[in-house]
Amino acid sequence: MPAIHEIATLTSKGQVTLPKSVRQLLGVDTGGKIAFDVRGGEIVVSSVNTIHEDPAIGAFLGLLEADIRGGRNLTTLPEDLAQTLLANANHSVNLDEDIDGEVAI
Repeated sequence: MPAIHEIATLTSKGQVTLPKSVRQLLGVDTGGKIAFDVRGGEIVVSSVNTIHEDPAIGAFLGLLEADIRGGRNLTTLPEDLAQTLLANANHSVNLDEDIDGEVAI
């Protein structure tokens, strides 16, 4: 990613206009979402590719991301589960197919 140094002015409402070069680099446009992460004395600005608008899912994904970035609560998959996932990676699924057995929701 190219280095960009831009200066923006904070308004009385605490708002900042992202310079065009930064918006282009992040790939954000009107209505796009960006994240601010404070790391030590620096603020890191990144684009947010919102997949889920559900606030509970968003909060969960935020916690998960924080754990991953911090290296917390991470373990490897059990070998049998990893092998099963790999074995079924190219298995086609018919979502309209009836489910055999009991299903608890």
